[in-house]
Amino acid sequence: MPFTAPETLERRTGVRVNVRLGANESAYGVSPKAAYAMREAVEDVMWYGDPESYELRQQLNRQLGFPMDSMLVAGGIDELLGLIVRVFLEPGQAVVASDGAYPTFLYHVDGFGGYKALVPYHNYRNDLEALAQAARDLRAKMVYLANPDNPTGTHYSASDLHQFLHSLPSDCLFLLDEAYIEFASEDIHLQSDYNDERLIRFRTFSKLYGMAGARIGYVIAHPDVIQTMHKVRLHFGVNRMAQAGALAALTDNTFTSYVLQDTARGKQEYYQLAEELGYTPIESSTNFVAIDVGSTERAQALVQQLFEKGIFIRSPGTDPLSRCIRVTVGTSEQRQVVGAALKSLSM
Repeated sequence: MPFTAPETLERRTGVRVNVRLGANESAYGVSPKAAYAMREAVEDVMWYGDPESYELRQQLNRQLGFPMDSMLVAGGIDELLGLIVRVFLEPGQAVVASDGAYPTFLYHVDGFGGYKALVPYHNYRNDLEALAQAARDLRAKMVYLANPDNPTGTHYSASDLHQFLHSLPSDCLFLLDEAYIEFASEDIHLQSDYNDERLIRFRTFSKLYGMAGARIGYVIAHPDVIQTMHKVRLHFGVNRMAQAGALAALTDNTFTSYVLQDTARGKQEYYQLAEELGYTPIESSTNFVAIDVGSTERAQALVQQLFEKGIFIRSPGTDPLSRCIRVTVGTSEQRQVVGAALKSLSM
């Protein structure tokens, strides 16, 4: 499995997690409007959810401008990645990704018999040139890239992504994971390439909107790609509460503005904390910060020591990213707890 959940760690160790900052879930909870909409939707839980997620796609169309037939809603990015691999990857075909990138995608590639080619990060950034070269050399079927990146938090601009897309083989799919796009600057947003059949973009309600437990996300792709996915997806795979909550969350700008503003404050606090402790923070365009603490051994020790204090964070498993700890931006109170704990462990 790609991850060990904090609940599993609690059962194994008997330690209770009080500060949960290891999976980049939102520490701010869900929008009050979304919570109300989900409570109301419980009254209709005897019915399946709308298999077309029509109203949700309609609202996404209004806000983002993508055509409704270019979007498909499913049970989060993890499920959508699995659908794409199932539909478009044949056993033995090559897939290119960064070594240390989000492992769930590679989990699906393994499950469907694909060949993985992993490219090292360069200065804590995805190496676009090396990824494209690997795709050309291997005649890869797919290239996966998270932008903003998980686990480093770095990002590339839309112009960089446009150039990258057009450097790939003509039959290579570009899987662009945009789970954290709402936290990034506007220069990240691709617009002109949305109708390219090779570009498949993934977004979620798990991060900014605080709905990770509801399991809902969507893909943006050419209508032909969407129609192919419809042939194998679970048509009732998204429950009514999740659909209602996501629809309401999109309209609560007051709540999302607060989350974005406090997350920005929290990142600055983490940067300052890291520098005070002699560590190197990586500037982040997400809701977390990766901090280079000097060595893999030090990072692993801090993860364990913080867990023993009831604080759940993670460290990437691949060198040189394994030199980092990755900490979600929590609430002000949670940030104070993390700061005090790291200071006590780093003295």
